[in-house]
Amino acid sequence: MTELDKFLARAEALLARVEALLPANSRPLDWDASTAFRWRHQRGREGGYLQAVTHLPTITLDDLHNIGRQKEQIEQNTRQFVEGKPANNVLLTGARGTGKSSLIKACLNAYASRGLRLIEVDKEDLVDLPDIVELVASRPERFVIFCDDLSFEEGEGGYKALKVALDGSIAAQSDNVLIYATSNRRHLMPERMSDNATYKHSDDGDLHPGETVEEKISLSERFGLWVSFYPFRQADYLDIVAHWLRHFGCSEDEIEASSHEALQWALQRGSRSGRVAWQFAKDHAGRSAR
Repeated sequence: MTELDKFLARAEALLARVEALLPANSRPLDWDASTAFRWRHQRGREGGYLQAVTHLPTITLDDLHNIGRQKEQIEQNTRQFVEGKPANNVLLTGARGTGKSSLIKACLNAYASRGLRLIEVDKEDLVDLPDIVELVASRPERFVIFCDDLSFEEGEGGYKALKVALDGSIAAQSDNVLIYATSNRRHLMPERMSDNATYKHSDDGDLHPGETVEEKISLSERFGLWVSFYPFRQADYLDIVAHWLRHFGCSEDEIEASSHEALQWALQRGSRSGRVAWQFAKDHAGRSAR
């Protein structure tokens, strides 16, 4: 290796170390560019930055069928938040494909004109929650931090960070920020048979959970509002199929004739969910168009 090669190698190593100390994105954020943002944390660097989402889902509250009670609870809580009234952090749990994430996106579309904004944060980046809250605390908009498909394994750092952000820091949570999370696990942590061994019976017959169980439920109970979602019945599933087929322009006769095929589609996938209904409708409408 020549002296020049050695010099260039040292220069590249120095530049890499300097770049790691620089902000990931020094350009000012255009808050009017979108109503939804993603938090980007570049590995090996301190902090992160918000990236505007340019292609937003168009789903509306009217598109979500057979989850009326859940829709009413989430919409009411979101309306309170947008209006500056007290509102809760929300945990949406239950069967897959039943509309948990779609409901949050539909609320954004319903209330974006009134100042609601969405920030999507990956589980691995939850350690940056204090930075995110500080970044938006002085903004006039109302921000929902969205954590989708959330679950933790033992010892993950994001678990502790989320607990502190919800209710545990010496600093109060900003009144223009809420956290909405979806999960297939009610307690967000894996539950094992061995956990039952930590329960204790007192002399008066009361049952007390041990430290292992207490730790696993301590995160979920910090969400003020729990909303549960359940698998759809066959009639509910077909109703959702019909809605999306109408959305794609299919006639009523075609919708009625597609019921058997829609049930076969669900049987192959082992689920009668809203997601499966949407997938079938896209497939069927696409084939009909051809």
